[in-house]
Amino acid sequence: MPEVQVNERLINFLLFLPVFFISLAFHEFSHAFFAHRLGDDTAKDEGRLSLNPIKHIDLIGSVLMPLISFASSSFLIGWAKPVPVNRRNFKNMLRDDAVVSFAGPVANFVLGVFLFILYALLQQSAGPAFEKLSGILWMGSYFNVFLFCFNLLPIPPMDGSHILFDIFPNEFTAKIAGSGLYGFLFLMIFIFSPLWGYFIRVVNFIFKLFIFAFGKL
Repeated sequence: MPEVQVNERLINFLLFLPVFFISLAFHEFSHAFFAHRLGDDTAKDEGRLSLNPIKHIDLIGSVLMPLISFASSSFLIGWAKPVPVNRRNFKNMLRDDAVVSFAGPVANFVLGVFLFILYALLQQSAGPAFEKLSGILWMGSYFNVFLFCFNLLPIPPMDGSHILFDIFPNEFTAKIAGSGLYGFLFLMIFIFSPLWGYFIRVVNFIFKLFIFAFGKL
């Protein structure tokens, strides 16, 4: 019989997908949870107050973009379907919207810490049989640090653009937050500009802090 060729990169991609979907779902769930707690049930009424990744899948961001990332051998990029939020339901519109917007990135930061702690504990107690799992936890932690930083960018449609307006509400920040498609184009320009390298340095710096803080558990 012919020898079966195993594509290691494909295996790693498939093993990482559950972490990918959980990370996106946790981000959107956190938006929905805090919106609900602060008086807006728009997301809850649409079934988005859920950790079920299926509830948050976006055809382009959650399916097509990961496939393109894999095919092009680039870093896995993707997003979930944004949680609907009606700011008019908040008692304090600017403050509460900032809290809801910030909740998603913070959720990814917390998940990144959790996955890295699991990685560190596994490194201390497990043998080579768990090497693949250790690698998935390491990548999952880094991916969530990336999501934390990426979503705080003050460029629409990222959460950072809403936070910027909520903290500094003026005509300029309102135009940034409401730039729609133009914001997405600016985001693409940013990704393919030299500034992207500096952004990755920030992600790497935060991840190194994880290593320093939790690497010897």
